[in-house]
Amino acid sequence: MKRELMMGIIVTIIGLLGGTPSLSIAQKNGGTLHAVLRDNPPSASIQEETTSSTLVPFMPVFNNLVVFDQLARVSEPANIKPDLADSWRWTDGGKRLTFELHAGVKWHDGVPFTSADVKCTWDTIRGVRDAGWRKNPRKPWYSNLEDVVADGDLSVTFVLKRPQPSFLSFLASGFSPVYPCHVDGQTMRSHPIGTGPFKLAEYRRNQIVRLVRNPDYFKKGKPYLDEIDYRLIANSGTRLLAFVSQRTDITYPDINPDDEKNIRLQQPAAICDLAPAFNVGQLIYNPSDVTLRNPQLRKAIALAIDRKSLATVVSKGRAAATGVMMVPPEGAWGLSGEQIKSAPGFAPDVEANRREAQALMKQLGYGSDRHLSLSMMVVNRTGHITPATLLADQLRRIYIDVTLDPVDIGVWTQRETRRADYQLKMWSSAPALDDPDAILLEQLSCRSSRNYSDYCDPVTQAMIEKQSATADPQRRKELVNAIDLRVAEQGARPVLYTSYTGFCRYPFVHGAIRATNSLYNTYRYEDVWLGR
Repeated sequence: MKRELMMGIIVTIIGLLGGTPSLSIAQKNGGTLHAVLRDNPPSASIQEETTSSTLVPFMPVFNNLVVFDQLARVSEPANIKPDLADSWRWTDGGKRLTFELHAGVKWHDGVPFTSADVKCTWDTIRGVRDAGWRKNPRKPWYSNLEDVVADGDLSVTFVLKRPQPSFLSFLASGFSPVYPCHVDGQTMRSHPIGTGPFKLAEYRRNQIVRLVRNPDYFKKGKPYLDEIDYRLIANSGTRLLAFVSQRTDITYPDINPDDEKNIRLQQPAAICDLAPAFNVGQLIYNPSDVTLRNPQLRKAIALAIDRKSLATVVSKGRAAATGVMMVPPEGAWGLSGEQIKSAPGFAPDVEANRREAQALMKQLGYGSDRHLSLSMMVVNRTGHITPATLLADQLRRIYIDVTLDPVDIGVWTQRETRRADYQLKMWSSAPALDDPDAILLEQLSCRSSRNYSDYCDPVTQAMIEKQSATADPQRRKELVNAIDLRVAEQGARPVLYTSYTGFCRYPFVHGAIRATNSLYNTYRYEDVWLGR
């Protein structure tokens, strides 16, 4: 009896401190987690989408070969755990990665999972198999993948063209679920079939995503929850009201410092976990717009940006912006403020920067009596419109009048893919991983379909490929820093701000973690339990 009492005290203390007890005696089965979504998911197919609006509600439906520890605060290689694969090994000098798969796993429709499903998934991503997908945003990650070989039903090998230290991290991302061979793309977009801890029970667009426990889940004893009920609430104020009125148990992971303050005033017992987040605001130029191709204009725009003011608005000054990689110490690869101060707009004297920008604009024929008019597309969310409004005001100081064009995320995605119907866009990019390949290969490589600015510099491209193959972490970091600084100095896609966000939950919700260096990797929820 004394032992049970002590265990209960320990669990209570850990819960009050915001931690997650690992003691199995504390975990309870059953109950429904009432959660919330901020957007209508464009579809249910994680492999075809890039937004948390799809990943958050549907990651519990799937498994990866390997996955980042769902209870770890940092998504990093040291925290990669087995998932559908029991073990893995590198051979051939780091060019072959072989996985031994877990036996007895079944898809939610009862079909056995085998290595053929792994091959089907990555053959579709590579573009050598047609599974009926409409989009393939992860293809740039796997440009180094030469083949996927099924070595029997429970063994599969990824064959690389060259060694690539980041490759295993790609497979551990929340954006890397294994798909079934026998289910087509259309079905996966509306009623996905996975092997995960939860099965899709209901998906009503603009209303609800409801998941129910998979009784045949191959990880015995998991999940602990019976259901997860995601309700769509588009308005941020209404989402907060739903939480403080206890109609939801956990918030969406986009809570900012002002939201946290309001929640703590009304629900002092709520546990909020906020930190600098790898959510980078960038200004992207439409590559087809002739006016915006002018390097002198781009330099003037870069010089006009006051990042300190943007940080004050976006993160209450708690998160600094430098380059495209996450700022240290939270990030492993980013530039320090000292390293980047030579790039346009990063010198501390904002007024001196703007005087230089005004001089450049006058050389282009603009001034107080003749302004340049531009439109800027922005996602129709408060967290995007607010910094966009401030940026527009900053650009007005150098004779540029910016008209905001707020659009829903679905319209944004369509225009972005077509590179049409916008001149500027404020792009809030939350990379899947704090890893150079996940960012550089996807956003800045000449060969990437997701390089929406069409940035293509031969020197930078060679540096990107060199860092990708570099095994020594320190040497690789030096190369990544050099790329980051080079892109900033070119004003190719100015970085504006980073975020300080997180989520809040009630003390009875245990096992819910958001990694500080990724917004996308910790929503499997097989470890979440309710201690009411």
